[in-house]
Amino acid sequence: MAVPLDLPPRSLSAMGTSKASPMYNLRSSVVSTGSTTSLASLFAGTGASLPRDIVDDIKSVIHHAFVPHIAVHVSQDVNEIIREKGLPDLYQLIRPYGEKVQGRITARDSQGSSMPFEDFAVRGRTAPGAGTGAGQWDGGSAEAMNSEELPLVDELLDLHLSHAEELIETSLAAETEHHTGQAFYLLYLRKLLSGFPVTPHETFAHPVACLIAISSRNLAPIDTLRQLYKTGAEMDIPGYVNKEYLRYYVLVHDEDNDDIQKSTALFEQMKRHFGLHCHLLRLRSSLCIVSDEDSVPLAKSEWLPASEELAELRSRQDDEIEGESTSRFIHGSDESAIKTMIREMVAQSVIPFMERNIASWNDQILSRRKGLGGRMLSFSRRFLSSTATRSTTNSATASNFDLTTNSYDPITPEAQMRKLADWAFMLRDWKLAYDVYNTIRSDFNNDKAWLHVAGAQEMTIISLLLTGQAITPKLRADTIDVYLDAACYSYVTRFRAFYAALRCLLVTVELLRLAGGSSAELAAKWAIRSLDLNVQPTVGKALISQRVGDCYAVRQGAGSGGWGGRRRKAAMWHILAAEMWIRLGKFAQARHCIDVATPRYSGTEFVFIRRFLEQLNLDSGHVDLLDLGSLKLSGEKEAQNGGGESLVDLADGDGDVQQQQREREKEREKGEDGEKPRFDRKRRSILIPQTVNGDAPGMMTMTMDESFDDRPL
Repeated sequence: MAVPLDLPPRSLSAMGTSKASPMYNLRSSVVSTGSTTSLASLFAGTGASLPRDIVDDIKSVIHHAFVPHIAVHVSQDVNEIIREKGLPDLYQLIRPYGEKVQGRITARDSQGSSMPFEDFAVRGRTAPGAGTGAGQWDGGSAEAMNSEELPLVDELLDLHLSHAEELIETSLAAETEHHTGQAFYLLYLRKLLSGFPVTPHETFAHPVACLIAISSRNLAPIDTLRQLYKTGAEMDIPGYVNKEYLRYYVLVHDEDNDDIQKSTALFEQMKRHFGLHCHLLRLRSSLCIVSDEDSVPLAKSEWLPASEELAELRSRQDDEIEGESTSRFIHGSDESAIKTMIREMVAQSVIPFMERNIASWNDQILSRRKGLGGRMLSFSRRFLSSTATRSTTNSATASNFDLTTNSYDPITPEAQMRKLADWAFMLRDWKLAYDVYNTIRSDFNNDKAWLHVAGAQEMTIISLLLTGQAITPKLRADTIDVYLDAACYSYVTRFRAFYAALRCLLVTVELLRLAGGSSAELAAKWAIRSLDLNVQPTVGKALISQRVGDCYAVRQGAGSGGWGGRRRKAAMWHILAAEMWIRLGKFAQARHCIDVATPRYSGTEFVFIRRFLEQLNLDSGHVDLLDLGSLKLSGEKEAQNGGGESLVDLADGDGDVQQQQREREKEREKGEDGEKPRFDRKRRSILIPQTVNGDAPGMMTMTMDESFDDRPL
């Protein structure tokens, strides 16, 4: 396989593992890795089968991250009706119901086979000029690509974790088990993927359709629809966004005040003027309260960007302070009408529109690109791009890439092929998406469009993993490692696009983790690579560190001895995550990580790692869950070996462990206490205090790769 030209000057270390959220018990069934040789099969390792609900949760997050976007462009009279219902606008009313389209949705792949979806989704966004400035449409690009959203995600996760800590303090552990591990990491991943920027190198956030709405109160409905169409076509959006998207026309009928017969006649007139992509939405304009007979809670959006959710939480806090109700209700008939409208729009208009365009681009562009003429053109472009003496005219005519905007015009073959791949991916035709991404990658490479090359490499790997193809050592070495390495290098070094690099790595990590076996270890190493980006704030870093341990835990090893497993590495990363959680004051999360790691070291005679665990248990307030009798025996042995003070010495003092813990913390702040074990992330090692001959203190270094393998203790 051809190696992309955009390679980093040095190899970016990263491979990985996958699997095992600590809050779930993993089954120990052995799964073959699909290696091509007996020797590789022996040492490829095995993976614990993930519970079906975990697999479904992870796949659901990835599926719902890459969905069609629909702009909402409405007249003022529509929003007046919605404001009478106690909501700001139509967009806020219908957005939550697009995240889970009602019923089964069927699409067709490039071979004509039906693909039924039970969880299809679309995502809305307000069109510029419809109550917001144009900046909302394209202003998110620079912010997201430069990672300015990452601190907001961290702040939001910190609020959720603090709330969970309060619940755990007042509830039984069994009642709050779901608050740890898997749930918070998936929340973190969902918030990272909830705000795709509008960028030139991908079209996931570009609109597939635009919902244009008027109400039955409008005095000139047809003229208003034409005006909305015109303003929609003149929206101030970037030049690389294609404005030839589907228009879907909606007439909002006021059930409380208007005549349904007049609205029906107007709706028939709309269909004659604008075609069949129309819908009559019947809503009540009256305010709904909880005591109404048919009241239902307004659905909550799970895919709000972090900035919007934080603003909503602050607004809710203000309402609670002022004594106002923070709950919103709508009539049950309104909810049914909205769900029906979204289902009809998606099933009868949006998906057929996407299928027609995919088939057209496939026949007109991709087939020619793969034919003899397309290969000759590709060869000539490569020749021209590699000729050092080519003229400026040749340079201009040989490429459709605009260096000034770092983009392609939306009508160029390169832009249309990228859109073909993205739309196939959104309709979950992974095979077609993989073929197209892999094809256009070389075209972008010839044009030296490095951001586009990185995007194609990222999606090539993601679509390949979603096809379910067996991950062989050759595939890992020649494709996965090379493409991820090059994509991260371009994102980080050339464009400082840390958000894009983090998204690329974390989505790939989850898919590798689902594959299990040796792929799980590959997932862990790429997760460590994401930590090396140094762009995650504190909560994100702790969650990813905990996920590294989850990935290593999936690699269970083969045979009764567990050869090839990574259990000790998994325990070590959970210990490191526990230390991070303690520093953040999230003691429930820390105790959970300690519970996962402790069984691995419960019988160890390694004094220093036991002391490290004892200190973590003290700091997290987890002493009451320990077996103090067994610790007493280990403490006596440690004292005989000159290991110094242990947890048992504290527990056997005056009985007030918490008081002694606070005193020790004060001593450490004053510098009176000896050094405690600490993690040196740059060297990937734990530095452990060691007493030499009973007097001279020193530090013993234990590296992650050498001292935490799975050799017998």
